[in-house]
Amino acid sequence: MKKLILLIIIVGFYINSFAAGADPFINKALVPGSFSIANKGKISSILVSNNEWPGVIIAAKNLQTDLQKVTGIIPKFTLDKGSGMAIIIGTIGKSTVIDELIKKNKINVSGIAGNWESTLIEVVKNPMPGIDSALVIAGSDKRGTIYGVYELSSQVGVSPWYYWADVPVKKSDALFAISGRHIILSPAIKYRGIFLNDEAPALSGWSRKDFGGLNSKFYEKVFELILRLKGNYLWPAMWGSAFNDDDKMNPILADEFGVVIGTSHHEPLTRAHDEWKRYKGGKWNYEQNPAQLKTFWETGLKRVADKEQIITVGMRGDGDEPMTEGTATALLEKIVKDQREIIEKVTQKPAAETPQLWALYKEVQAYYDNGMRVPDDITLLLCDDNWGNIRKLPKLNESQRKGGYGIYYHFDYVGDPRNYKWINTNPIQKIWEQMNLAYEYNANQIWIVNVGDLKPMEFPISFFLDYAWAPDAIPAEKLKKYTIDWSAKQFGNTYANEIADVLDLYSKYNGRIKPELLTDSIYSLINYNEFENVVADYKKLEQKAKFIYNQMPDDQKDAYYQLVMHPVEASANLYNLYYHVGKNKLYAKQGRFATNSMADTVAILYKRDAEITNYYNKIMAGGKWNHMMDQTHIGYTYWQQPEQNRIPNTVTLVSSGNLNKAVMGIAIEGSDSSWTNKQKINFALPTFDFYNSKAHYFEVFNKAKQTFSYQIKTSDYLITNQPKGEVSDSKKIFVSINWKKAPKGKSQTTILVSGSDGSRISVPIVIDNTQFANQKMNAFFPQNGYISMDAPNFSRATNNRPVFWKTLPNYGKTLGGVIPVPVTSPIQKLDASTPHLEYDIFVDKTGIFTLNSFISPTIDFTNSEGLKFAVSVDDAVPVVVNISAEYKSETAWRKSVADNIKIFKTQLKFDAVGKHTIKYWMINPGIVLQKLVLDLGGLKPSFLGPPETFVAEMK
Repeated sequence: MKKLILLIIIVGFYINSFAAGADPFINKALVPGSFSIANKGKISSILVSNNEWPGVIIAAKNLQTDLQKVTGIIPKFTLDKGSGMAIIIGTIGKSTVIDELIKKNKINVSGIAGNWESTLIEVVKNPMPGIDSALVIAGSDKRGTIYGVYELSSQVGVSPWYYWADVPVKKSDALFAISGRHIILSPAIKYRGIFLNDEAPALSGWSRKDFGGLNSKFYEKVFELILRLKGNYLWPAMWGSAFNDDDKMNPILADEFGVVIGTSHHEPLTRAHDEWKRYKGGKWNYEQNPAQLKTFWETGLKRVADKEQIITVGMRGDGDEPMTEGTATALLEKIVKDQREIIEKVTQKPAAETPQLWALYKEVQAYYDNGMRVPDDITLLLCDDNWGNIRKLPKLNESQRKGGYGIYYHFDYVGDPRNYKWINTNPIQKIWEQMNLAYEYNANQIWIVNVGDLKPMEFPISFFLDYAWAPDAIPAEKLKKYTIDWSAKQFGNTYANEIADVLDLYSKYNGRIKPELLTDSIYSLINYNEFENVVADYKKLEQKAKFIYNQMPDDQKDAYYQLVMHPVEASANLYNLYYHVGKNKLYAKQGRFATNSMADTVAILYKRDAEITNYYNKIMAGGKWNHMMDQTHIGYTYWQQPEQNRIPNTVTLVSSGNLNKAVMGIAIEGSDSSWTNKQKINFALPTFDFYNSKAHYFEVFNKAKQTFSYQIKTSDYLITNQPKGEVSDSKKIFVSINWKKAPKGKSQTTILVSGSDGSRISVPIVIDNTQFANQKMNAFFPQNGYISMDAPNFSRATNNRPVFWKTLPNYGKTLGGVIPVPVTSPIQKLDASTPHLEYDIFVDKTGIFTLNSFISPTIDFTNSEGLKFAVSVDDAVPVVVNISAEYKSETAWRKSVADNIKIFKTQLKFDAVGKHTIKYWMINPGIVLQKLVLDLGGLKPSFLGPPETFVAEMK
């Protein structure tokens, strides 16, 4: 119904809604009927009513500065009266100028007036005496007006990130506003904001340098950013900070700017928890110390009772811990009741008239699940698991609550299983998928996200607030377009597509596992060339990002480095570092002479990490952002960060014997062992097969210092890329097959490697040149004992209206994710018409094999029997899998969020060799499938799963 009403409004007023803003209405060329903002050295004045809201006047003066930056001309700022051409700014029902325009029918504000945070922007001829033409910005309330002002700033070329990311303004001598009604519709989510948390040492160190601390000078910059991004809500910094106590101007300026202030989930009635320590509070225990706590809360609320706030109610234990060991429902109900009495006493009005929230954070959700209830006007702030997976959503069929529901989400976190707060690791595909659930399940009163130090979360902050404004304007199909448009707004159109690719891929790569969890053993060094490929992907992305950086105008390079280059460069280096740590340990086991050089490389890369940090902190932008990259990220041993980065341990080999006597060794792809002369290799290269014709490799390496030469002898159907050569360190020998000459069927052979040190080593080769005649089909084929299928590459999708399958490109760990939509669909009963995906495969043997289903770690947000899917082969009865069964286990949850995946193993029976179809069945909505891997007996451990084994056609 809400979407139907919105559609009627849109059609009725011929409005184009553009996410969190109006349609484009600024031109650089004069067109008939347009309004000249700036042209031929002249610029329109800015007119605001003298009785306007302070926040509107602040925004209007910022517009004056913005226009000067863009055009080089300072617009005249006037109150109440003007002449010539003017930009008239005001709030309906507040501004005498705007109200006079309405009274005289100069503007029509029907559909705007009385709405929440809505705006009309319109060119008006002869709006008032002395003014020939005006661009009128009329807001339904003060933030509606402010958003209209900042929409104009954005469209003329001033990014919301002009200060926080040094995005340069786009200069222009001519600016025109095209005629017509340009509307900013009310947001879908009423309160949209950010939480500054975990702010030491980065944000705290930087703010002390620039402002003397987290004071009102600092917060002015935060308020302005939030409003330019069309947010309206802030939880201020809290660890060691107290917004209302640190600087008495903080709450005053927040209210003047128009930013709603709240406090975090464990800071009731506007009191920062740090204040309890400052004023020597006794026990933080309501059973034992209620009087002091009530006085503490009452005096705190009195300071800001006249300000626009959302009051947090409830109570957690001291220091953001559980309040009691059990579920103290009766106690917490009494606490909320007493807090509401304080609210009524201080405000002198019914508690229901003061916006409040109760955060169902961590153990507090158990109170609600066990039956605790709060008054209907209190917003229930539902939470994620601190790792981006929403824990609970409203029931679709429940009665509406006056206070509604909201979501507390995380881009940054301190806690189990590991802190993550160094760089952005939040792909917008994941944010979209989870917040789309929140939107569709009507958790739409408050969306607030923990952004840690604010930087370097610029891109996901933009997306979160834009999506909160108009979720319907950014469907999954437009996520890439959103990224391109955002890139263009910061850097222009020239490289917008390429920059969007970099943003998309770096956040995808960093979203696989948090950098703080990365070690030398997360990705496999020996299976599927996984670690090598991941490092190569980062290097390729870094090269692309650096190429764009080198093409950038000088004035854009600082912004580009912050928003794009740094996370790529820093991550690529970190992955390379851990890759070489792994190679150092592997080489030590294999006795390679290059072991020590790997350790040296680790030291170089560790030093490079410090250099990258130093550049960001002290060189980029003239050192403006010093301390913003102070978060440690190397050397974690448990959930809390180390005091300083620590280089990973490496192995140093002490040489013995005659180093000048070369010793040849052989290492085989897929094994961590090694072999020398007279040792029989009992491990073959991965099988070469006709339908997955890939090259495989072995390495010829040196166990000593002296260079040696080698020569390879083999069958005429085996092709090696380097049949002879010299080795000082190592050489990777790739082997491929000439299938026209290779024996038919399955066969074995060897490659003989001879070294100048007298070594003779035979490398076993296994070939499967089985060709299936008279069969032509696209299918997934076995390779080395497994079949791997990326979820988006299904053979067929069976829909059942209104349910259908949607692909989320670049979602998750590999190619993408697939979900059934609508996400509010009912639970499905399994029959032939149930929505399902089909994957055609070909098996070369019979038996019972294990299907591994790679599923996102979504939590059962329905809090019922768990989220379920089913799998089957051909027409067999589907096997139901409950993805929520293990979530009560803390160990299982930690692994699922650390790995950012859950893998479910299901036994499937195959009675015949040949073509089969694996079916993945929908039962519950909300489950995201990323990958399917059928283990035919040869699947090896890896972090991402083996590469896909699709064969386009059998010939």
